[in-house]
Amino acid sequence: QTCALPIYYAGICPEALAALLDANAGHAPAYGDDEWTRQVSDRLREVFATDCDVYFVFNGTAANSLALASLCQSYHSVVCHELAHVETDECGGPEFFSNGSKLLPAGGDNGKLTPEAVLNAIGKRSDIHYPKPRVVTLTQATEIGTVYRPDEIGAIARAAHAHGLRVHMDGARFANAVASLDVDPADITWRAGVDVLCFGGTKMGLPVGEAVVFFNRDLAEDFAYRCKQAGQLASKMRFLSAPWLGILADGAWLRHAAHANAMARRLADGLRNTPGARLLFPVEANGVFVELPQPVLEGLRNRGWRFYTFIGAGGARFMCSWDTEIERVEELAADIRKVMAAG
Repeated sequence: QTCALPIYYAGICPEALAALLDANAGHAPAYGDDEWTRQVSDRLREVFATDCDVYFVFNGTAANSLALASLCQSYHSVVCHELAHVETDECGGPEFFSNGSKLLPAGGDNGKLTPEAVLNAIGKRSDIHYPKPRVVTLTQATEIGTVYRPDEIGAIARAAHAHGLRVHMDGARFANAVASLDVDPADITWRAGVDVLCFGGTKMGLPVGEAVVFFNRDLAEDFAYRCKQAGQLASKMRFLSAPWLGILADGAWLRHAAHANAMARRLADGLRNTPGARLLFPVEANGVFVELPQPVLEGLRNRGWRFYTFIGAGGARFMCSWDTEIERVEELAADIRKVMAAG
């Protein structure tokens, strides 16, 4: 069977598993004072070619919520796209951990903010009765599978910084964006003006764990205390950090992301000329959104396929992971055509 989130249904990629097993040999210092955590932090500094602060947490909601809380006071606000994960799928986590910072949703084609949308959101009001804008958050890749180009990020960051706002990036699918754009990771983060990145590891094939990367180290003050208070300080930290060594070595993270992206494109190509199926958005990362008649959706579920229809802007969402097989992609496309023809 396939599913809505094969990224999470999938197992651990072999590189991460090997590194995890290696870290399981013997004893090591706790709470991040181990050799694996130090090595991975240094490796991430090499990946981004800058001296950044790195922290590891268990999941993406915690990463985003704690990172945004570190940038805000309770009376501040955060500009996000109306389809952003922080707005639609984190159960109020960013508001909770920031003690009340308000999210300000804004529109934008293909799931992406623009400088104009940001300026419009922060320019609506400036009186003391309205939460003061403090952060712009970008989702890379977006919730509907599109990606921000370096110039798009740079333009938004310049607009944000000119008005005293910080720039946060939800990079749950950051690897897929880097692979899709074929750019240096620095070019779509700190060089473009991003202050802090939540770098998704679980979707890349890790067993668990995300990295919170502060390019502006001053913003990381007391972040370790936030992690501890939120239950995100792993006592056996090496089991969160060590798998990163496996996927960062030899470019495995980008190979796996490129494979997932290629499988998504293959599925999209298989559906592009299928009567009754309409691709809703450009396929630029590892997700495919397709509009299908309701009887077809039911027919696919009856055949054992699992997918969401309420994520993003609607339509059936099919995600591809590091281990998605060509045969499964072809089988899904064929089943869609069969159910469509039978209807």
